[in-house]
This record gives sequence, structure tokens and C-alpha cells, in this order.
Amino acid sequence: MIDSIDRRILRLLDRVPRATVQYVAEHLSIARGTAHSHLSKLFEGRDLAPVSARLHPSAVGRPLRALVTAEVDQAKIEGLFEALEQIPEVVECTAISGQSDLWLEIVARDADDVYRITQRIMECRGIRRTATSLVLREMIPRRMAQLLT
Repeated sequence: MIDSIDRRILRLLDRVPRATVQYVAEHLSIARGTAHSHLSKLFEGRDLAPVSARLHPSAVGRPLRALVTAEVDQAKIEGLFEALEQIPEVVECTAISGQSDLWLEIVARDADDVYRITQRIMECRGIRRTATSLVLREMIPRRMAQLLT
């Protein structure tokens, strides 16, 4: 769990992502050692996502996003996630409950690229069927800062 100092640091990092330890200490009126200790814990633990997770897909030449749900044959699941990791355009894969088993976010250059990527997903051992929805517009971007108050 993150504490009140972590919360203050994270709110500051949202405003100034490249803040140094000294900057954090000065702007939050905490000791440099305290700032260093908390930043180390946040960055070395699993509390913060990799910096690349904040990139917009268009920055890497893939402006089109799609959400893919997949049904999986549980008897053939061995090696599935390793195979999905080999598809660079699969940027997230989550196990879900309900009618489908997996939720994947993919990024693509265009509609033809979405088709190519989903065909590649279908080739992965254990995938029975998929359904794809194109992301038309991001209405509320992923956010966590509101939970830090």
C-alpha cells in the first residue's frame, strides 16, 4: 500500500514526470533521504507502470486501437500467453470473467493492420474465437490521480 508521502510524490510526478529527488524533496518539504527512499520503493516495486505504458499509440506509428475479446480452450492454454507476447501490437492482455476469457488491447496502423493482427491472434494455440471492437475516441483517459486524495 502507498502512504501519504507516496501519494504526494505521485501527484507531483503527474505534474512533473521528470522530477529529480532534490526537486521532489524541495517541493514537498521533505528530507532528501525520505524522498529518495519513497521514490526507490515506488520505482523498484510494482507500484508504477513502465514509462513506455504512457506513450500514445500514435507516437509509435499505430494510431488505431482495438479491443479484442477471446474465448480460450482451457485444455490448450499452455504456451498461449507466450505466443501472444510475440505479437508486438498486443499491448495488454487481461483474463476476464463472463462470456469471454481474455481481453486484449491492440494497436494498429489501419483497419487492414487490425485484420492482420487479429488473424495472428487466432493462430495462437488455444484461441477458439475472437470479437473485435475499434476504439473510436478515448472519452476519459486512464487515470489514477483522483484516487490519491
